[in-house]
Amino acid sequence: MVFTQSLKQNHLFRRLYQRGKSSAGRCVVVYCRKNGLDCNRLGITAGTKIGHAVVRNRIRRRIREAYRLSEAEYQRGYDIVVVARSRAADASYREIADCLRKQSEHLGLIRKEDPHETHPALDDPVLPEADLPS
Repeated sequence: MVFTQSLKQNHLFRRLYQRGKSSAGRCVVVYCRKNGLDCNRLGITAGTKIGHAVVRNRIRRRIREAYRLSEAEYQRGYDIVVVARSRAADASYREIADCLRKQSEHLGLIRKEDPHETHPALDDPVLPEADLPS
């Protein structure tokens, strides 16, 4: 992950649980709080109620991959903790990725794209397909 570090310290997890914003979905609960840095810090937890180590590790890998693939869309400067729920054990990768994205959007972690923003390599604005003249 290019713009993200791991969140490993217990006191940072506790601070997020107590003072951060949260959004709960079917498979995951996402907590976030600004950290004042130029990068995000991501922590993933999967409790023993979910299953044995193999199941918990599979869920963590799926969450980490879902975040990694959409990392560029996330705003920078946040501590993010993703807590896996028991339904995540039976969920597919797509369900977990969709749930993570939906909760992140709900918290305002995903950047809103301007459809008329200029592309850095071009001087002309990049228009969405629907806005192109026929």
